[in-house]
Amino acid sequence: MSQKALLGHPWRPWEPAQVAPLLESTGRPWLVAGGFAIDLFVGRRTREHTDLDVFLLRRDQQAVHEALPGWEVYAADPPGHLRPWTAGETLPLGVHDIWCRPSAEEPWRVQFMLDEADGDTWISRRNPQVRRPLGELRHTAPGGIPFLAPEVQLFYKARGRRPKDEQDLDVARPHLSGPQRDWLRHAILTTNPTHPWLARLAS
Repeated sequence: MSQKALLGHPWRPWEPAQVAPLLESTGRPWLVAGGFAIDLFVGRRTREHTDLDVFLLRRDQQAVHEALPGWEVYAADPPGHLRPWTAGETLPLGVHDIWCRPSAEEPWRVQFMLDEADGDTWISRRNPQVRRPLGELRHTAPGGIPFLAPEVQLFYKARGRRPKDEQDLDVARPHLSGPQRDWLRHAILTTNPTHPWLARLAS
């Protein structure tokens, strides 16, 4: 199947509760990310989601194969060329995204986003100056599903500023604590001192 056909294949994302038991079985740390993380933070579904993102440390990348045996697993080589990724292969630093589906006949169900860490410290792949203790990244929703801290998720979303990113900021902003808002402003300021979200986060 061609790269274009793979990229054009439909997405029908799982719910976080569907993938959680499979990932918990690996014993590796993971977090729901993307728009679903914002939903879990505010406690309600805020919009439709075209994919399910899962945060995973690069050093734990083999957890994908452990959690999803028999699935079709593809690495997204920059700038977005999908290729089969087999168990045992270590993905290089430039590859951050992994697409997964149960079989070639089914839609894509979950996407893993590989992030960097040094010991117990998370390092943003967008800006290595932005760092955080790993323990501060994990929030837990009712029911026990872990999700990425909203201020960290919004920091990633600040780069794209797609309509859904703007919507996620609008939804999450009233729920952010003072320290969460301060961290997000500082992370964005460190990366892009003229970013338009800075004024919105100061108000």
